[in-house]
Amino acid sequence: MVIGICKIALDLHGNSSLKGKRKVVKSVKDRVKHRFNVSIAEVEDHDFHQRAVLGMAVVSADSAHADSQIQTVSSFIAEQALISDFQFELVHR
Repeated sequence: MVIGICKIALDLHGNSSLKGKRKVVKSVKDRVKHRFNVSIAEVEDHDFHQRAVLGMAVVSADSAHADSQIQTVSSFIAEQALISDFQFELVHR
């Protein structure tokens, strides 16, 4: 079993409120959940309206599939928002 863990920081330039941030983050999370079989949640910087940090996880039988899935989802997110930081790790169990 391989677990792919990813932390993605998004810059939300031009966003002036937490309400606007919630709208963007909810939209990204809902699209990812609908299109891909991964878990995703906002994990840090809840009180900053121009930055969001999302955590994502995928479980797979092999490393190549987990890596591919995380890279595909990250590219999908990059089409919707500006990614300022990306951390990725594969855990073998």
